[in-house]
Amino acid sequence: MPPRLHPAAGFDAPLVERVLADALAPGVKVYGICGLQGSGKSTLAAQVAALARSRGQRVAVLSVDDVYLGRGERQRLARRVHPLLATRGPPGTHDVALACTTLDALRAGRPVPLPRFDKLADTRLPPSRWRRVDTVDLVLFEGWFLATPPQSPDDLREPINAIERDEDRDGVWRHHCNEALGRDYPSLWSRIDRLLFLQPPGFETVPQWRWQQEQALQSRRVGPHAMDRPRVERFVQLFERVSRQALRTLPGIADWTLRLDAQRRPLD
Repeated sequence: MPPRLHPAAGFDAPLVERVLADALAPGVKVYGICGLQGSGKSTLAAQVAALARSRGQRVAVLSVDDVYLGRGERQRLARRVHPLLATRGPPGTHDVALACTTLDALRAGRPVPLPRFDKLADTRLPPSRWRRVDTVDLVLFEGWFLATPPQSPDDLREPINAIERDEDRDGVWRHHCNEALGRDYPSLWSRIDRLLFLQPPGFETVPQWRWQQEQALQSRRVGPHAMDRPRVERFVQLFERVSRQALRTLPGIADWTLRLDAQRRPLD
């Protein structure tokens, strides 16, 4: 099998078949696909959706990234709580209620518009541009920290990277994110009927994967919020704490953990 140097290359057909079969297990309406940044979770969700539709299944795909708070809302949060909350991504920067409402409507078979976030513009698209979907047979819900539990307060004391050391010296930002993770997100995780976790070799692969992802975004559209390599490296640090918590805990939480090598090739 040739190495995949880019997530756009996709996963092999037999794996996509296996994931679709797992998603169509009895009692599953919302199927979660979790993977750290750049792991290929969005690509896999798109492949599974395409295969399902080719077989007559009605499928909706929703990403936790699509329910980020808009730029203005995050800036207000940054002024009120901590400047780092202006940057999208960590727990506390999502509209959890919107995600829950959307998944509930999809589960109940009610028509609903699917939220969409423009990452290069760094804000949510206006509702007038959301695609409306009707009754579906399956919902694929993907995200980088689905079902990840919070850390204990003691685990938050020591900074784990330069951003925490230099920009969150008193721990206000990481405590806020951790409290949001434990308070707001379990209601969202409870909407997931079955969860697949794409497990990387370690967090060390994530910066490279995220840079490849950024290059793919920029190849489609260059905008004022496109990131160069140093900005991507800094951006990834904002996700490091919760990502490491996901790596520690999700193999014991997910219904299926699929180990990947550094080229995103399945090892199982």
